Amino acid sequence: MKIGPTMDPTVTWDPPSLFLSPKHYIHECFFFSSPFSPFSTSTMAPSSLLSNTFLSPIHLPSSNSSHPKPSFLNFPTNTFRSLTHSKNTTNPTPFTTFCSSDSPKDDSSIPIESRYPAFPTVMDINQIREILPHRFPFLLVDRVIEYNPGVSAVAIKNVTINDNFFPGHFPERPIMPGVLMVEALAQVGGIVMLQPEVGGSRDNFFFAGIDKVRFRKPVIAGDTLVMRMTLLKMRVGIAKMEGKAYVGGEVVCEGEFLMASGKA
Repeated sequence: MKIGPTMDPTVTWDPPSLFLSPKHYIHECFFFSSPFSPFSTSTMAPSSLLSNTFLSPIHLPSSNSSHPKPSFLNFPTNTFRSLTHSKNTTNPTPFTTFCSSDSPKDDSSIPIESRYPAFPTVMDINQIREILPHRFPFLLVDRVIEYNPGVSAVAIKNVTINDNFFPGHFPERPIMPGVLMVEALAQVGGIVMLQPEVGGSRDNFFFAGIDKVRFRKPVIAGDTLVMRMTLLKMRVGIAKMEGKAYVGGEVVCEGEFLMASGKA
C-alpha cells in the first residue's frame, strides 16, 4: 500500500535528515511511535522516520515519470540505527547486570571468589541447637556472627531453593514467606534472651507478640538474610526487642517483638 511520499533519490542527503519528494512512495512501511507525520513534506529532524521505519523498494507511481526507476535505495549500511520507542537513541537505558567488571578497579587483580570475606562465626549451628529448641524444618538460623549477652545478636539465614517452603510459595516465583522472616528474627531474639548469662532457658521464654512489622523487599533463593535483634527494655518478665533483617545491606523486614518469660 502507498502511505506517503518518500525522498527523491536524486537529492543529496545527510542522515538522519530526510528530504521528501512527492514523486516516490514507500511500500509497506511500519511506524513505531514516530512523532512525525509520514505525510510531512518538510525536512525531518534527527531520530525521526529513519530510526522508526523499515524501508522497502521504491516504485514510481506512473510509467511516464521523468525520474529513472530505482530498484533499491543505496543507503550506507552503517547509517542505520536500531528501532527504539524513544526519540533519544544516543543514551539508551542499559540492562542491569551484576558481574565481576562492576567491582572496584583496584580489586580487578583479585579473583572474585577471593575478594569477599565470609561472615565471622561466633556461634555455629551446633551451638545454636543447644540454645534453641527448634529443629528441621523450622530452625531458621544458620550462624550467629555477633553476640552481646542480654543485649543483641546478629545472625544469618542462607536462603536456598532447597528450603521446604519454596515449592508452595510460589511454584513459579519462589519467595520466602514474610511470616518466616518474622519467625527467623524471633529465633535470633530467643538466642539473646535464652542464654544462661541472662537467666534464660528454653523452658521459660516464649515469643509473645509482634508490632509495627513491615516487609520492604522480597527475599528469594540465593539471598543471605542478615538479622539483628536488639533488646529495648524488659519489665516484669516481658522483653521488648527491635528486629531488622537485611539482604545486601538493605532492610527487607523490620518490626518490634515481645518475648515473655513463664511456664507453658
